[in-house]
Amino acid sequence: MADSSLKEQLNSAVKDAMRNKEKERLVTLRMAQAAVKQIEIDERRELGDEDVLKVLDKMLKQRRDAASQYDDAGRQELADKERAEMAIIEEFMPAALGDDELETLIRAAISATDAQGMQDMGRVMNELRPQVTGRVDMGQLSGKVKAALVG
Repeated sequence: MADSSLKEQLNSAVKDAMRNKEKERLVTLRMAQAAVKQIEIDERRELGDEDVLKVLDKMLKQRRDAASQYDDAGRQELADKERAEMAIIEEFMPAALGDDELETLIRAAISATDAQGMQDMGRVMNELRPQVTGRVDMGQLSGKVKAALVG
């Protein structure tokens, strides 16, 4: 499966879900497919794996936020639905980065951009973004970069 593109993996997963009559899974996968297709239509170009990862990462963030809001509102069944969708989307994401790997990447990015302090935060984040998309929560990354630049 690693040889085929993420779009092909999504298409294949949709077909499998249809064959296996997995309704909830099918709805989530079709939502992801539609989000990718919409960007392709809007931008009139074929999306590569990195772009598809960005779309899936955005979908994960939306579901994470929604689940949190449902939790706060005491709507457990809706929060659980968001988390179930997250689990399906996460199947297509690369393995998450460990703290050690992340620290190494942050140090390398700070060195590569010759960052001196907080004023260079944007440059460091731009250096890191292509390497970590879909592999780490950007809010968490931002905090770690900030701590590295200040400390």
